[in-house]
Amino acid sequence: MSSKVQPLRIADAREGVRHVFVRDLMLDARIGVHRHEKKKQQRIRVNLDMAVREDSAAKRDNLDDVVCYEKIVVAVRALVGEGHVNLVETLAERVAALCLQDARVISARVRVEKLDVFEDAMSVGVEIERFRS
Repeated sequence: MSSKVQPLRIADAREGVRHVFVRDLMLDARIGVHRHEKKKQQRIRVNLDMAVREDSAAKRDNLDDVVCYEKIVVAVRALVGEGHVNLVETLAERVAALCLQDARVISARVRVEKLDVFEDAMSVGVEIERFRS
């Protein structure tokens, strides 16, 4: 088994799959299990990678024919704004479910990072991948 990290490969012309992504979405969230985390918001970073089934309609240059990353970002912001969540894992699952609501999304990889937990670590968090059932 190789110890090298393999690059993320989602877009695949042979399979008709495109890669729609959001990088480094910075949000303030009410997240955490500790008392001090429940009293104030903390910074998080969200990264999304979605495998999206290509459709010939997308070639018409019409926003309604594609998975719109702006709609995804607005929905993630609203989700984070709904209230306190104990675990980054829970938030990641909710974001993945949100992405998979669009029938064109085959899979969603979600990374949620808390940025200010440890002085000697840039971030801590979780990454998940979920597939359409």
